[in-house]
Amino acid sequence: MNVFYEEDGGFKVGAILADNDTSLQIEAPHGKRSKVKSSAVMLRFEWPALGEFMAEAQRAAEDIDIDFLWQCCGESEFDVAALAREYFGHEPSALESAAALLRLHGAPMYFYKKGRGRYKAAPETALKAALAGVERRRQQAEQKQHYIDELAAGRMPDTLRPYLKTLLYKPDKNSIEFKALDEAATAAHVSMPRLLERCGALPSTHDYHLERFLFEYFPRGALHGALMPAASVAAFEDLPLSDAAAYSIDDAATTEIDDAFSVSPRTVGGVRIGIHIAAPALGVTPGSEADTVARERLSTVYHPAGKITMLPDALIGGYTLAAGHDCPALSLYIDVNANGEIAATETRVERVHIAGNLRHEALEPVFNDTTLESGKIDHPQGAQLKVLAEFAKQLMKARLGDKPEQPQRAEYTFHVENDRVRIGRRVRGSAIDTLVSELMIHVNSTWGRELADKGVAAIYRVQSAGKVRMSTAPAAHEGLRVAQYMWASSPLRRYVDLINQRQLIAAVRGETAPYPARDAVLLAAMRDFELAHDAYAEFQRQMERYWCLRWLTQEARTIVTATVIRDNLVRFDDLPLVERVPSLPDLPGDAVVELLISEIDMLQLTLHCEFQRRVDSAY
Repeated sequence: MNVFYEEDGGFKVGAILADNDTSLQIEAPHGKRSKVKSSAVMLRFEWPALGEFMAEAQRAAEDIDIDFLWQCCGESEFDVAALAREYFGHEPSALESAAALLRLHGAPMYFYKKGRGRYKAAPETALKAALAGVERRRQQAEQKQHYIDELAAGRMPDTLRPYLKTLLYKPDKNSIEFKALDEAATAAHVSMPRLLERCGALPSTHDYHLERFLFEYFPRGALHGALMPAASVAAFEDLPLSDAAAYSIDDAATTEIDDAFSVSPRTVGGVRIGIHIAAPALGVTPGSEADTVARERLSTVYHPAGKITMLPDALIGGYTLAAGHDCPALSLYIDVNANGEIAATETRVERVHIAGNLRHEALEPVFNDTTLESGKIDHPQGAQLKVLAEFAKQLMKARLGDKPEQPQRAEYTFHVENDRVRIGRRVRGSAIDTLVSELMIHVNSTWGRELADKGVAAIYRVQSAGKVRMSTAPAAHEGLRVAQYMWASSPLRRYVDLINQRQLIAAVRGETAPYPARDAVLLAAMRDFELAHDAYAEFQRQMERYWCLRWLTQEARTIVTATVIRDNLVRFDDLPLVERVPSLPDLPGDAVVELLISEIDMLQLTLHCEFQRRVDSAY
């Protein structure tokens, strides 16, 4: 005699070896012996044979119309044996009873189990919902397979395109779109971005990296929405007009001209040097629409192929220090006596006439260390430039004292045009560089001291133990070697500068500062700016790396020289690239080596470097 019994949520069969009333000793078709409680036995049978019973019962169960069965059983709880008699129209055989049990047990959407051998039909609404879920999953499975097939064939499904950015930058790993892409990429043994590139979904590797940044930090896009234009020049006509004529010094691509300089003779001898900073704080008031935009962006973002401005072009145009205009400005005047000593300083809110926008490209050939030393600066503003340069050197000497300035790594310029890049080394410490940097350090340090002396809150840039951080407490910047330093010279490009300018203007006018000490708005802006500043700087470094790799490919450079930093870490000699070279032998720092470049990956921003030989003279 054989039994059909329930165990662990399923049904099994076995031959009875011993019947002990409350339990049975049985042997499974494959020979395993076990003990089964008598209450678990659903039925006993002799035919069909033990090894055929389950297969026959399963085939019979599949022939039972589950919808018809559900319609016939009513709403009350029922016993399987009774339902089997009604369904088959006679006393069911063991095989038919087992088939009915298997069919009911295998359809949990249609029938709820209420006990051993007892079931209840699911309510109609619950059944419809369950069936809809099954159908939805079936359709999703078909859609997923369609995606996989298309991606495997190198085609990007049109219905997958709307999910592209989400899949690349912030995927929902439970979505069928992600699962399909993941499975297709795994099958092809490539990364998901690489598979999408093969399918034509990533026509530009540059845009892949740019869009990743925009997706996270500019989800509504880089373009500014429609804003009210900046206040007209007439709105600032009540400001006093300075008698100085100022000139800015920037590269040709600069549109946010924040600073300009002037030199005027003093009647008592010496000169008056003016440092003039654009004053958007006069019109961009806290809480205004423009302020909301600036607060959200916090800074202009720079990368080799362009920039994302903090303020809309219309607002920038209203405050930038453009040539030929009388522009609102916050000015620091420095009276320098005939001995070159600073006699007095004064901060003013005024209008300044911008006599010219000098550009590096045109200025550098005639204003450099050589022409400065000879005293022959062939430029209409040559005399003023000479005064500014000499004053800048004096400021640097006073700032650094007997200690030389820490040497700085070379900087590089990137010029991208028509998808081609030119990379050049920027000269550090040139006459132009020293002039601008020293005057900016001086104005930011001086204004920081003025606000600190007046007890007006501000956001400072502090450096101690080599770590730079933002703070509302004035403290030394060890790297610059100044007692305090705050950013206030780029209010068109940095939100903290705009905040500090508001505080400065209020202090100059004797008004209550917009932000009191420990103000929650001030602290939140400082914290958010620091996070954004770091993120934007990292993006700039990433995109500079991208264009370095593009340059290597563009110029077909397979051999480069690099300088060993330490261990297997090297710095390229002509590019701002730092790489690890696993094959590098044990060499001292500053050794110059030749490397073979291969396997440049523009999506992963990686390359492979192979050591070739040492090439420096010390070798």
